[in-house]
Order: sequence, then structure tokens, then C-alpha cells
Amino acid sequence: MNTPIRRLTTVVALMFVALMVMATSVQFVQAPALNADGRNVRTVYREFGRDRGPIVVAGDAVAVSTPVDDVYGYQRSYPGGALYAPVTGYFSAALSSMTGMEAAANPVLNGTSDSLLVQRIQDLITGAQPQGGSVELTIDPVVQQAAWDALGDQRGAVVALDPQTGAILALVSKPSYDPDPLAAHSSAEAQAAYDALLADPADPLTNRAIGGDLYPPGSSFKLVVAAALLESGDYGPDSEVPAPAELQLPQSTQVVRNPGGISCTANDTAPLIYTLQESCNTTFAALGMELGQDALREQAEAFGFGAPLEIPLRVTPSVYPTDLDEAQTAMTAIGQYDVRATPLQMAMVSAAIANDGVQMRPYLVATERGPDLEVLRTTEPDELRRSVSTETAEELTAMMVNVVEQGTGSAAQIPGVDVAAKTGSAQAGEGRSPHAWFTAFAPAEDPEVAIAVLVEYGGNEGDLASGGTTAAPIARQVLEAVLDR
Repeated sequence: MNTPIRRLTTVVALMFVALMVMATSVQFVQAPALNADGRNVRTVYREFGRDRGPIVVAGDAVAVSTPVDDVYGYQRSYPGGALYAPVTGYFSAALSSMTGMEAAANPVLNGTSDSLLVQRIQDLITGAQPQGGSVELTIDPVVQQAAWDALGDQRGAVVALDPQTGAILALVSKPSYDPDPLAAHSSAEAQAAYDALLADPADPLTNRAIGGDLYPPGSSFKLVVAAALLESGDYGPDSEVPAPAELQLPQSTQVVRNPGGISCTANDTAPLIYTLQESCNTTFAALGMELGQDALREQAEAFGFGAPLEIPLRVTPSVYPTDLDEAQTAMTAIGQYDVRATPLQMAMVSAAIANDGVQMRPYLVATERGPDLEVLRTTEPDELRRSVSTETAEELTAMMVNVVEQGTGSAAQIPGVDVAAKTGSAQAGEGRSPHAWFTAFAPAEDPEVAIAVLVEYGGNEGDLASGGTTAAPIARQVLEAVLDR
């Protein structure tokens, strides 16, 4: 072979080697990155063009896919509408995004979950169109509707759960939104709908029940302080505690006063059960300083503050601050300063007390099923932590019942039912009306439901709002919906 031919052969061989190397690189090394590239329309069509399974509440689909004649093949729609949007979220092919349960349960809904491996192999062999599985939620539609109606046109959230299992019975956040326009297959329409929601100052895309900027819990946090006092062994419900009309905070110009600026008692002391009944700020600020920030933080954490949580929606951890001076510690003891909580967290506080001091893991998914309706997985109740002793839980229950029977929570009274509760009014910033809180469980002797209600910035009552007048009537309607089932 002469030299020119030999050189040509070498060049051709090198070109074949280079071709094979590049093909191998594209098909194996670069494949994951290329598949994940948002500009890859085949990936978009593959992910958002599946026969997606439904999200189901009590046998009715609140999110469903139907066949359509376009590049995606299936249109996602939301019969549950705004009522369930904070739970379902949205699934948008045009926006290439998903939120809520659509994202959290995506592997089951789109059929890629490991639990559906056998189904996928059968589809591959038979040539059947792949289908996603269904996700059945714990939400009770009657309770969800009652919470939605009771909150009305006010901003806020309602969470109700079964204290014995952790199953979430209602999760409402207002204002809400209609997911259908976001699921449109027209990019222009979906983007316009999304932009409008982002521009809305009411922030309807935020799930106020489990996230957002969180809220100062105000006097509802006194349950945590009361728990710490009882757990210390130094106090009981009948212990005489400080109850001054005013409390000058140390090394501060701030003076703590009681709700409405009134004295909780004609004396300077009162039984602890009475000070919770009347929500005496001066009492809990003074006792908070006596306990100290470490004891308060430890008890808050025992109720779940600071801990990550997924239900499977991701919950923003509630916060008890660090590095406090005495004045700041006093303010945290009445649920102010930098204490922040979600409505779910405050419902979990009540639920733990209701369940003899044991906090169960909250959950939204009851059952996952395959396309053939075969059960893939059911959620079993799971003990999350012990928050307080059984004895402390019993004492707190009696104190909370007293709040409703004789104190600030009287608007939540239900004939023939003992309701245990705590009200809360939280300062929300200068020039703004207070947030109104109410957390409760019922029946006190055999609890079926624990609840937290938040009405943002006083709702329709504005500056006149309080937990007892604004949030308690909402809670009562939801509690009645559960008890009347």
C-alpha cells in the first residue's frame, strides 16, 4: 500500500473512531443533560403529554386528564377549582411547571413511580398506552367546604386534622385561584394567567396554611408556654402566678399590657388557669422570662417548631428565635417578636394536646392506586414525637375547655360538646390590623378534630378583630361540620 492510500485509510479510521466516540457521548454521557434541557421539546411532550392519573377526594376527581387532539394528547383540568387549588396546585404543559400535589405526587400520577414498574413492563409488552395512577386524599369534602364558606372573602387559612391519626381533613387558603387557565395548552394564555396571579397583591399563589412569610401566632402561642410551665413541675393549673395590669420589660422602654388595656384581675396574682382563660399578656411575659428562652425553645421544638415537614407538600418550618435578651424573651412568650408559625403548626399543637401529648405526622395522601385501581400504597398513622406528658396534656385540655366555657373563646361553644381552645391576636406591624387566631379540638374528652384558623389583618373586622370574635366563629362552623358527619 502506497503512502497516500495509507494516510487516507488512517484518516478515515480516525473519523470513524471520532464518530463512535461522539455518538456514545451523546447517547450515554450527555443524554441525561439533554433530556433535562428545557429547550428539548421531546422531553416536554414526553413529560406533559402523559395520560396522567386523577387526584381524588372522597371518590370524586378534583384534578383529571382527558384526551385532546393536540401535541400533548391530554388536557389537565380541575373540577375542584379554587376550593382545592392550594392542595392540588397546577400542572401546566405550556409553562413546563407543576406545583402542589401535582408535583409532590408526580411519579404516581405520571406513571413513573417504582410502584408502577410491573404496570410499565406490561404496557411495553402489550403495546398499551402508559397510564398514571391515582392519588386519593384524606380531605373530607364536607369539612373542606365548611372551612371555605366560613372563612368567606377574608384572607387567611384553615387547617383541620384528625389528632389520633394525623390525617388532614381540610386545608383552605384564601385568596385562592382557578388552576384551569394555568393548565391551558396555549403558552400565551397560560403565561398571561400566571403573570396576572403573580401581579395580584393578594398573593393567591401562596398557600397560607403551610407556607409564605408565616405569621406571629400571638396569644395562641401561650399554649406552648403553658405546656412548658406544667412540664417544669413547678406549676399546676391552680398555681398563683403574677397578673399585674402592666409589666415594664427590663432594659427596655416597652410596657406589656393585657388585651384591651384592662387588668386581668383586681389583684396582682391569679391562678394560671384563669390567666389562660383571660389571655393575660403580663402573666405570660413574666413567666416566659422566668422560664428563659432555652426552656421556651425546647418546648416549642417539642411541638414541631423548627423541624422540616412534608405532608407531602413541603411545609415551611415554624420559628422560635435565638439569642434573645429578657425583653425579647418576654415578647416571644406572648407569641410576638420573631416567633413565626403556620396554621398547620398551630393545629398540630392542639392535636398533640388532644392526643394525650403525642403528635402524629400530618398527611394528605390516604391511598395511591394503579391505573387498574389496585392499591399501591396506603398511609399508616405515624407517631412523630411526644410533645408533652399525658398528665400535662390532661391539664392543658382542662385549661383550654375553661377558655371556651368562661373565657375569650366563648364564641366557639357548641351545645352538648366540650370544646378546648385558645384564642390569639397578633400584632402585624405598625399601621396594620392584628391577625386573628383560634386553635382548638373537640370533643375534649374524645377528640375527633383539631383545628387552627388564621384571619389575616383582622379580616372584615379590621382593627376590632380578635381571635375570640373573628376566628372562633369560623372554627365553630368547621368543628360542627366534623361532629355532624
